[in-house]
Amino acid sequence: MDNFSALPLVVLAEKFAALPGIGMKTAQRLAYSVMEMPEEQVHEFAEAILNAKHQIHDCPICQNLTEQKICTICGNAKRDRSTICVVEGPKDVAAIERTHEYQGLYHVLHGLISPLDGIGADQLRIAQLLSRIQEGGVEELIMATNPSVEGEATAMYLSRLCKPLGVRVTRLAFGLPVGGVIEYTDEVTLNRALVNRSEM
Repeated sequence: MDNFSALPLVVLAEKFAALPGIGMKTAQRLAYSVMEMPEEQVHEFAEAILNAKHQIHDCPICQNLTEQKICTICGNAKRDRSTICVVEGPKDVAAIERTHEYQGLYHVLHGLISPLDGIGADQLRIAQLLSRIQEGGVEELIMATNPSVEGEATAMYLSRLCKPLGVRVTRLAFGLPVGGVIEYTDEVTLNRALVNRSEM
């Protein structure tokens, strides 16, 4: 921002710029937009952020985000409980659900193994996944991590860990582009990737 901008406006823009995918120019536009809002709307905006932060928590079963005791997917008796689709984050659950094809359950890792970023297996929700498998009834794990170096490393690590527990481990078919992100993949490509998944 220019030298004539008030400090609180600069700080607000910096907070927006700290969000993923928001560059400084977009952050500045957002900050100016907030300044143009009526005060009541600003309070509603701030309250929506705080409410989301305070009311949403991880589902104790699949680790997806929910405001209920357990998420609607885990609570749905019609879902296929023998299949668990393992994803990096909650946004990937939303993307796969948009295909309306997958009827199993999910497990959200909340990250990928990335030694360069200091993220090891112990920082992911892997222990919770292993507990679910050990409880019985799980026949297949679908590795739906992004086709990146970190995504592949995480999928291979989980495959080696889970296969001895007697579950079939499959990987999304690569209708997904290498280096692509599940969140931004169209429904047709995601559906093909699900249908054509392969054994790991």
